[in-house]
Order: sequence, then C-alpha cells, then structure tokens
Amino acid sequence: MGMAGRMAMARMMARCRGLLVVMEFMAHVRVSASSITGRDGEPAVRRIPRDAPGQLRVFPAEQRPPPSSAAVALPVIDLSAPRDEVRRAVLEAGKELGFFQVVNHGVPEQAVRDMEACCEEFFRLPAEDKAAFYSEDTDKPNRLFTSTTNGTGGERCWRDCLRLSCGFPVAADAKNAWPDNPDGLREAMERFIAPTRALGMELLRLLCEGVGLRPDYFEGDLSAGDVVVNVNHYPPCPDPVRTLGLPPHCDRNLITLLLQGSVAGLQVSYRGEWIRVQPVPGAFVVNFGHQLEIATNGLLKSVEHRAAANAAVPRTSVATFIMPTDDCLVAPAAELAAGGGGARYRAVTFREFMRVYKTVGARRESVEKAFKI
Repeated sequence: MGMAGRMAMARMMARCRGLLVVMEFMAHVRVSASSITGRDGEPAVRRIPRDAPGQLRVFPAEQRPPPSSAAVALPVIDLSAPRDEVRRAVLEAGKELGFFQVVNHGVPEQAVRDMEACCEEFFRLPAEDKAAFYSEDTDKPNRLFTSTTNGTGGERCWRDCLRLSCGFPVAADAKNAWPDNPDGLREAMERFIAPTRALGMELLRLLCEGVGLRPDYFEGDLSAGDVVVNVNHYPPCPDPVRTLGLPPHCDRNLITLLLQGSVAGLQVSYRGEWIRVQPVPGAFVVNFGHQLEIATNGLLKSVEHRAAANAAVPRTSVATFIMPTDDCLVAPAAELAAGGGGARYRAVTFREFMRVYKTVGARRESVEKAFKI
C-alpha cells in the first residue's frame, strides 16, 4: 500500500474510532450542563466530540419515551399449531397491530444463538479491528456506521449498526465481503440467513392465504432482492430519557424479522401510545414494511416503531429484511384493489420508492403522502 493509501486508511480509522468510541466515552464521563445545551436552552447531552462528525439527537419533551400506559402486549404465535389457527392468528395480529412474535418457527436454536453471540462479540472488538468496515456511504451493501440520519435533520441517535447483505442463495463473494473477525461470524451469518428467510417466506404465504391471494404471490421479484441484516448495537446511555436508539420510523422493505435479544427496547406505536415489546426467548418479532402495505392495498399496514435507549446495559438486536429487487414494480394486488374500491397506492419500482424514502424520511405520514392516491 502506498503512502496515500496508508494516509487514507489512517483517516478512516480515526473517524471510525471517534464514532465507535464516542458512546462509550459519553457513557462514562459526567457532561457539564454549562457547556452542552439542548433545545430551548435546556441542558442536554447533545454533541458528539469534535473528532467525530454529526451530533446526538436530543428529542423535544413531547417526543421522548414516556412511561407506556398501553395495556397491550404483542401476540405470541406458536407456528407449530394447526395451520388454520396460525393463519388466522397471523392475519388478526397483522391487521390489529402490524407486529407479532413467533415461536416454534423452525429456525434452529443453535443458529440463533451463534448469530447473537458473534454479533455481540463483534461490537466488543477494539475500534481498530472494525475500522475497515466503517462507511457513511448509504449505498454500500456491507458497512459499519453510527446511528441513522433518516428524518432527523442530520442528527444521530444512540446506536451503532453493522449492515450485512447478500443475494439468495448466498454466493461465495458475498460471504467473503462480511467481517472475518470474530471467528465464525461469516459461518454463523450463512447458517442464520437461509432458515430466517424461509420463515419470512412462509409467513408471507400464510398472509396470502388469509387475504385471498395465491400462495406464491410474493415469490419472485417481490422478495428476490438482497437479504439485508442490520445488527443494531445500543451502548448504555447516560441520559436515556432525552434521546432514542432509533427514532420513530416504518420499514421500507416487504417483511422484517427481528431477534431483539434479552434486553427490552423495541416500542411499537398503537392507537397513539407506545407499546413496550417484552423479549420472548427464542422468538422473532415480525412486522410489515411499506412494500407489503402497498401490495395489500393497505389491508396490512407498515406500523411506526422505535428503539429506546437505556442507562444500564448494552443491547444488541438482529433485524433481517426481505426486499424486492430494485426494478420490481410494486403495486396493489388487482384482487385486493378490486375488492377495496380501487387502488389506494400508485405503482412504483422499489428503486424509485427508495429514492423518495431517502428524501422524505422514514415517518409513516411522509411516506403515505408520497405514494398514496
């Protein structure tokens, strides 16, 4: 590597170290209220240190995580029950909440454990070991980054994220693009993706049966895009009531399957309140993305959710996203549009959807306004 290459690598490592260490730094020091000020003059932990770009988002009081008063829990659906029961439960939960949890789902327990263990170990690595994967290029399929700026005006929330992606079946070149440290991460990822994607496709078949579409409606281009896995890491936050791990958003994809780990943090919007999702050992949390809402003509909705920060312990979750191909034209199914008074959403390629999504932000109202007829 030449001098220019070494200098570029050094700059990248410095930026990566700043972004990845900042949260640990802020979690272990007392921040002076006189030197850091939030909105409207309110003292707040707001700015990331000068050697890291961006700033920590401090939410206005009305947007902060309140104590949940919703006496509602996500349904936990046993997929080993008779198919008619499962189909009915999935459809009812999908229509009412847009979220549910599944157990006895067929993803091997060892594959889940290995994936969770390797992901947690990755975030315990020294910053210099992770530097090669740090990137702020949102089009890069495999990268490490800090938080999100979608819909936050460039401010950052309290999260680090390792994003990994691949086509399906997994090709060797895709696997080789994933981190090889810690040992076993690539193999754990490969063993995890196939059964998790299969679970997502089975849930889509159940939904098709429930709403009256042919069982294979979501096969092909609607689900043949890259499988994307977000490994979200939320370090302990010194003042978790002032910020969030992730801001309220709806998912851009078809269907999402989340391993939320043993630490609670996911919150789901329901009738104007936020439901705290309690972890169920071995369960996947399932929710619908915008593409499923468009395809079902609004019968099944993409629901806003967010991640809370906490002061006590780190939290790691693993989200698997099933996507359309970029050129796939997503439109309301003709059968559902005919029975629902016409199409409620305009047809759009997934590529065009993503272009607009990145422009208007991830809030439900903004996306609906852009695509609803």
